[in-house]
Amino acid sequence: MKRADLIKAIASWANANDLEVQWRQGGRHTVVRLGSRGSSIPRHSEINEITARKILKDLGIKEKR
Repeated sequence: MKRADLIKAIASWANANDLEVQWRQGGRHTVVRLGSRGSSIPRHSEINEITARKILKDLGIKEKR
């Protein structure tokens, strides 16, 4: 999954569910807070599908199948 697509998915889900999303730039990761949940997104152009699913799960976002 492209990193940009993952970030767009998180932002659109937060917008659709009226949640505030907070972004913070760490050293090698982008740290995202969605309500009381948080996760970190590595700064690679491609993110492994397993890692992307784990990030979405950490944030409480249901994956569409």
